[in-house]
Amino acid sequence: MEIEEFQRLIEKTYLRKDSERGMEGTFLWFAEEVGELARALRSGSREDQQEEFADVLAWLFTLASLSGVEMSEVVSRYRQGCPVCSESPCACREPK
Repeated sequence: MEIEEFQRLIEKTYLRKDSERGMEGTFLWFAEEVGELARALRSGSREDQQEEFADVLAWLFTLASLSGVEMSEVVSRYRQGCPVCSESPCACREPK
């Protein structure tokens, strides 16, 4: 599935409800899903992790839609590698 297709699917499925909830409420749900992903990464099964990655992705896409942002456009930031050093793999020095 292409990025645009996924965003349209999430909009078709959830945008009405998410619009009614509003940006703040939707962002809080997204944050909760990120917490669930953290728990799954720490101690969950592969199936749990996959489910939580999917949920986080869906909530991220609905936030983008509520903001009028096309995810297919924003991914271009990484087309040339790291947006800071333009290398792939990234050659940026991590702070100590």
